[in-house]
Order: sequence, then C-alpha cells, then structure tokens
Amino acid sequence: MAPSDQPQPALGKAIRELREKRGLTQEAAAHDAGITTATLGVIERGLSNPTWATLRGIASALDASMVEVARRAEKHE
Repeated sequence: MAPSDQPQPALGKAIRELREKRGLTQEAAAHDAGITTATLGVIERGLSNPTWATLRGIASALDASMVEVARRAEKHE
C-alpha cells in the first residue's frame, strides 16, 4: 500500500487503540480484516489511509462500528 498524500494519523491511532483494547495482535486483526499485517501496520502508523472497504473490514475484525472508530479518531486529532 503506497503512502497517502494526506495520511490520517488519528485514524491509525484509533485503530491501534481498539485492537489493543480487544487484546488482538496485528496478525490476528489483519487476518480477520482480510488484509496483510504490513497493510495494517502502515495504517496504524498513520502512513496510509485505508479504503472504505478496508476500514469496514478492520472495524468488523475489531468488533467495532465505523462510528466508534471515527469517534476515537476524532479524539486523537
């Protein structure tokens, strides 16, 4: 996944926070989301933005709604 022109680090922080709260490794969360561990790592570090479909998969893997992910991201902005 190529770095985005305008990455959103707050989104990555929110995803990492939820993943850690759920006690999931990057490997497990990525697998459940249908993406590679490398892709999840780049997103969590705020270097790239996920597509809508990828974000939906990540939220599902974290047993979170898209709204919950967005609200957590807003807190990190």
